[in-house]
Amino acid sequence: MRFEGRLKSWNTERGFGFIEPVDGGQDIFLHVSAVPTSLRPPKVGQQFTFEVTLSRDGKKRAANVGVAVAPRSRHAPRVATPAKWSPASALAIPLFLAIYVAVAATRGVSIWFAIAYVGFSVVAVLAYALDRSAAVAGRWRSSEQSLLLLGLVGGWPGSLVAQQVLRHKSSKASFRRAFWGTVLVNITAFIGFHAFFRSPTA
Repeated sequence: MRFEGRLKSWNTERGFGFIEPVDGGQDIFLHVSAVPTSLRPPKVGQQFTFEVTLSRDGKKRAANVGVAVAPRSRHAPRVATPAKWSPASALAIPLFLAIYVAVAATRGVSIWFAIAYVGFSVVAVLAYALDRSAAVAGRWRSSEQSLLLLGLVGGWPGSLVAQQVLRHKSSKASFRRAFWGTVLVNITAFIGFHAFFRSPTA
């Protein structure tokens, strides 16, 4: 899997530096041997794509480095371009709406469920936007657990839209797996509650 990031620092004499991933997380060590000859010496602020490997001591380091975009000013604002919608991402919300309507028609759904889904989704969008802004500025960030919890309690539609539109957490495989797990749990709980605790409507 390839990642994208900005060269945050570079020590020319020692031949190494650190890349700041676009999607946040710890800085990745970069040795000059992983940089193509045509790109040496790399410039601070330059955007790279790279793979992540583990060194002998178990630390992450960049490998197979390539150019992402032309070098830009360190203080240039990042423009968020929407991530490509996968079939699962594109169909998740419409399918849930169909499930919601079917359950409402057969079992009846309290208006509070709709309020909760909309409310938590709005909060989730704001949380993702703030976390992305913090990642760009190098400020304190929200934990992944808090973002996943918002999805679990019903804010996953907003989380999904934020991931795609803001291009935040949309390429981190471990987070995406956990996120889809919260979606499955939430929908299962919604269906189970109305199947076992609500009587069919007349």
